[in-house]
Amino acid sequence: MTLVIRDVRDEDGEAMYRIRRIAFGGPREPDPARGDNPYWPDGFEGWWGIVAELDGHPAGFLRSRDYRQFFGGRAVPMGGLASVAVDPYARGRGVATAMLDRALTGLREAGQCISALFPSVPALYRARGWEQTGLYERMILPLDLLTALPRPTAHRTTRPARLEDLPALQAAYLAFASTVDGMLDRATKAHRLEEILELDIADLVPGTDGVRGYLTADRPEGERLITFDLIADDPDTASQLLRHLASWAGTLHDVSLRVVDQAVRDLLLAQPVLHDVRNHPWMLRVVDLPAAVAARGWPLTALLRPLAVDLEVVDEHAPWQAGRHRIVFDGDKVFCEPGGTGAVRLHARALGPWYAGSADTAMLRRAGLLEGDAKIAAQLDALTGAPRAVRMADSF
Repeated sequence: MTLVIRDVRDEDGEAMYRIRRIAFGGPREPDPARGDNPYWPDGFEGWWGIVAELDGHPAGFLRSRDYRQFFGGRAVPMGGLASVAVDPYARGRGVATAMLDRALTGLREAGQCISALFPSVPALYRARGWEQTGLYERMILPLDLLTALPRPTAHRTTRPARLEDLPALQAAYLAFASTVDGMLDRATKAHRLEEILELDIADLVPGTDGVRGYLTADRPEGERLITFDLIADDPDTASQLLRHLASWAGTLHDVSLRVVDQAVRDLLLAQPVLHDVRNHPWMLRVVDLPAAVAARGWPLTALLRPLAVDLEVVDEHAPWQAGRHRIVFDGDKVFCEPGGTGAVRLHARALGPWYAGSADTAMLRRAGLLEGDAKIAAQLDALTGAPRAVRMADSF
């Protein structure tokens, strides 16, 4: 058996479409409206990919989307792994793991110091250092529940978004997303802001300077409205947008509300005692620890005295970051330098949840992903404020 892992080429389009379709479903032929090259309708902009060949035949595909993900108020370069697919004839022969090994090198070379993915096979990704970290959450709520919400105390109007509104919508999104760890900045070539205008509903609340908030949603067949973004910078705007959703009561039964802002879900909505919450968890991996530490924001350091935590990282699949490191906070900077005593031992799977702040060191210890001095390890929690909910509002 000869397994070759190489970069994707334009002529791979048809074979890779077939492999992805078999793995994840979809039409046998791509939509001809997708352009001159329906297999790669957006070209190669905003992503890079690799192909596996087994004995000269196409066997697998993987792509990494060029994203940036907020942590500590700063957008960190992130590779969003997607379309990881292996042809059925080649499964169980090491194709997926070989692609992931190559992907780790590619992520580092692309400057994507962290990587996220939505796992279909969690064990596969855990074996290569990714770990469950955050939420992609939806609530299913009866629309008549929203009709009982109080009216805004200040007048708010809504209108459809237009092409010229896209910069203001993005500014409103960024002002919010930068405050929520795990959110994407939607500012790379992997995103097309114009897609907002292709949705059934793209309505905004104008303000004196820009946009106070906006709502995007689709109205598919059936009795459920599907929302995407509900962004509001004040409670009256949020109330106006929620009441906008309530106007569908009587026509539709319920709404699938993507939970973007936890303040809307927990502090403004009147949730029923029992309601349906659907979560699609995502995984995170630190690919280059020193670069990731340098790229992240660390707002809690303003409350801390200078400290240093000595780590030993166990990472056989990213050997460039294996070994001893020292996480140092000095003044207004946090950085990672080589050396130290290795007082706290972290396995590769622990790095993502620690970095994101979704798990504290006690949790990591109980999962068998951390060993060493508990008091020293607890200083890592002080840097991230763990444990906290980390969420993403985009799937890929």
